[in-house]
Amino acid sequence: MTNKNNSFDVDSFWNAQAAEHIDAAQKTFQNLKGDFSRLVDVCAASVGNGGKIMFFGNGGSAADAQHLATELTVRYVSDRAPIPAIALTTDSSALTAIGNDMGFDRLFARQIEALGQPGDVAIGISTSGQSANVLNALKTARDKKIITAGLSGKDGGKMAGLCDVLLVVPSPTTARIQEMHITLGQMLCGALEKKLGLV
Repeated sequence: MTNKNNSFDVDSFWNAQAAEHIDAAQKTFQNLKGDFSRLVDVCAASVGNGGKIMFFGNGGSAADAQHLATELTVRYVSDRAPIPAIALTTDSSALTAIGNDMGFDRLFARQIEALGQPGDVAIGISTSGQSANVLNALKTARDKKIITAGLSGKDGGKMAGLCDVLLVVPSPTTARIQEMHITLGQMLCGALEKKLGLV
């Protein structure tokens, strides 16, 4: 394969990416402490009252949903009682059936109709805040008296009007938003362990 971009400077690329990441991280930690605290509170209250946390998103956000649900149901720092959580992105039969029979936009909403209970927490993950299937799931959750929360970026998109708690990463860059989402998500897992008195 011929390299058509002989002028690529890996050092400059490295420095630019590092600077952008650090800037996104600094702005996230400066601006989202209050929203993060509220997310911890609603999730802890839900679990304490017998509820569960449902994560969902597309692409990289689907991977984050699975990652975070696993951290909660298995362990994060040390062995402790499981925290009820589920990723709505993992059941291939449900996903393909819903997509085929009802449409991709109903992918998560249908599962929330089936599995969600009042007092649960539904956490949608979307870097743009505009993913139709995430938005539909949040609307369905609200109809079922489920607490709605989200991780987004940019200006929060349409998720801003559908979430009881929304953490909007202050960056326009998808990669940086995703990096902050998994950081915030893992912090949520660690905080819940402590808030629930499990470690």
